[in-house]
Amino acid sequence: MTKSLRKSVFIALIVAGFASFQNVWAQAKVQQAPNTYSLEDCIRIALETNPQVKISELQVKTNENVFQQSKWQRWPSLNFNAGQGFSSGRNIDPFTNTYVQQSVNSSNYQLGASMVVFNGFQLQNSIKRNDTNLKASQKDLDAARNDLMLNVALSYLQVITNEELIEVAQRQVDASELQVERTGKLVAAGTLAESNLLDLKAQLANDELSLVNAQNNRETAKLSLKQLMNMPGGEQIEVVKIPVKDPTLQPYDASIQEVYDVALGNLPQMKAAELRVQAARQNIDIAKGAGMPSLSLSGGMGTAFSSAAPNQRFIADGTGSTTIEVPSATSFVSYQGISVPVIQRVTTPNGRLQDFGYFNQLDGNRNSSVSLSLRIPIFNQFQVKYNVSNAKIQEMNAKYQSQQVQLSIRQNVEQAYIDMNNSAKRYSATANQVQALSETFRVAQVRFDVGAINSVEYNIAKANLDRANSNLIQTKYDYVFRTKILDFYMSRPLSDF
Repeated sequence: MTKSLRKSVFIALIVAGFASFQNVWAQAKVQQAPNTYSLEDCIRIALETNPQVKISELQVKTNENVFQQSKWQRWPSLNFNAGQGFSSGRNIDPFTNTYVQQSVNSSNYQLGASMVVFNGFQLQNSIKRNDTNLKASQKDLDAARNDLMLNVALSYLQVITNEELIEVAQRQVDASELQVERTGKLVAAGTLAESNLLDLKAQLANDELSLVNAQNNRETAKLSLKQLMNMPGGEQIEVVKIPVKDPTLQPYDASIQEVYDVALGNLPQMKAAELRVQAARQNIDIAKGAGMPSLSLSGGMGTAFSSAAPNQRFIADGTGSTTIEVPSATSFVSYQGISVPVIQRVTTPNGRLQDFGYFNQLDGNRNSSVSLSLRIPIFNQFQVKYNVSNAKIQEMNAKYQSQQVQLSIRQNVEQAYIDMNNSAKRYSATANQVQALSETFRVAQVRFDVGAINSVEYNIAKANLDRANSNLIQTKYDYVFRTKILDFYMSRPLSDF
């Protein structure tokens, strides 16, 4: 985690700084050569093609969906069900709910709705928790982008550093070639011994090897940069050189504590950790809500059809009724030995028989219902108790992780501050060394030209100066880079190099 966090720190600093510089510098350049990329270009391409960043982006989208869906949980649910059945033999007529000995074709339709009225604020707390998780994943995405941008910036700087080292190495080769050419003439004239020429040729070979090594290092740095950009390794690319001023070695204007305090409020890792602590606390509220009463409301409409129902029904027309006298077929009276049927008066509404088809049944069999359901948990094997306990444990775990991130930030800030001071000391010492060795080499050059020293002493003076110049370039970039790390922690503009 510490290593990853230190990487993240390097990022925006180089990104924001170099990107700002590119915007200004781009206005001054006439046209960028083909296959030439600025730092802004490299970072953009890497962010567009890196799989790890894409995975983090998908996680953000997933959490966004979870959050949006949890908000819809507050709305009622609506469902429609339909069924079709066929049966034969002795069956229950779904229309009359009586046994029939025939084949029955039946249909039923149900439209139902339900919603949670109250469930211990679990819905509200779930929405809050999912919103917090969404924000945390967005911070994780920021951290993933930071990590990638840092690696791109490091490789980009490494390419530029090696290009400057190539320039130094080339100057060393040119100087050695001139010295070999001059000494060769003096040897041919008999002024100097041939051993001097051989020593200078050996020094020239060493300088050429240093040039080749610098060129190889540049190609290695380019390969690393191309891999981060998901480019083929064989593709030829060039980078836009960023001019970096020589450091002034002024003391940094913020203390370690000031840098640390600002970093805590800006690094996405810290904000993500704090959000996860908040989400864990909301999980406790959700677990507690399961122990509270819940109230739900439901309602529905339905209808049915049965082929066992009669195809015709008597339908009153609403015009009144008619009374008629009907002789009974079962009741009789005897008079003088003669059986006479009892006359019954039957009153029936006025109307007529009508066909009663499929849709008539559906219309006539409609029904509706509304219900309110209350659930009060009494004893559920202590599930709520232990779920709450586990949620509290997870909250403590999130707090410890947050403390670990905070500790890592402090350690990284302290290390960065010390590294910056040490780098400043190394640059100052190297600059003084170059100045001293430049004068030493100048004197050695004069003395060698007049034959006061041999080629071995001359080569030693030249090699010392060459190494010092290479070290000066490396310590220069190292100091500038470590200073910008602190600027990143301080959320300062990074365009001034």
